[in-house]
Amino acid sequence: MTHLRRPLLIGAATVTAAVLAASPAFAHHCFIPMYSLQGPTKSANWFVVTAEAGAEMEAGFSTKCQAARDAGYAALRAQKMPVGLKIMISMTIADPKDEGRMAPNGANGKGLEYFGAGSTLPDEVLGTYIAAAAAVGC
Repeated sequence: MTHLRRPLLIGAATVTAAVLAASPAFAHHCFIPMYSLQGPTKSANWFVVTAEAGAEMEAGFSTKCQAARDAGYAALRAQKMPVGLKIMISMTIADPKDEGRMAPNGANGKGLEYFGAGSTLPDEVLGTYIAAAAAVGC
């Protein structure tokens, strides 16, 4: 089993690199990190992306079984990372390029974030989820 983990981790690293390249597609949007998936997930203004859904949409990684899904979310919680992102789709709140409306901490991982302000949180969430989920043999 150990000989299979190295290729899986290399594969997860490759997928993470692909995610890093895909993130600019959302550059003008803002988002809120979600530490629970228990709240509302549907709204006309917000689009919720779970770590599992983000891994599939952005990296083409499909979670193969419940054990892998559980491992991915457990890894995020162990690192005190969000399990999803709530993305504002109707407009950008406090645009980081507009100093009059800019939120002062738009890339600190603690509140309202911006893809275009250098926040690495989405990439870290997907990388952590994918690495843990891929390490589980289904």
